Amino acid sequence: MFRIYVGNLSFQTTEQALNDLFAEHGQVNSVAIITDRITGRSRGFGFVEMPDDTEAKAAMGAVDGTEVDGRTLKVNEARAREERTSGGQRY
Repeated sequence: MFRIYVGNLSFQTTEQALNDLFAEHGQVNSVAIITDRITGRSRGFGFVEMPDDTEAKAAMGAVDGTEVDGRTLKVNEARAREERTSGGQRY
């Protein structure tokens, strides 16, 4: 499974629109636009998962820099999520 980060999304861009954009280049397993917990509004980025690495890399090259809903997309391979600490002191 290849996970792709898609940044600089317009607040109006939908998961379906993102799915359709990447589906032009291969099979898409899932799409998630990250939203704010309190407002439910898009945070301006999301992730696309594609099962085939070759198709995913081709899609990244094709979609990076394209304009969707008035915004130029920034696309690259998603990095593993870093562990977060609670921010409190440890004793």
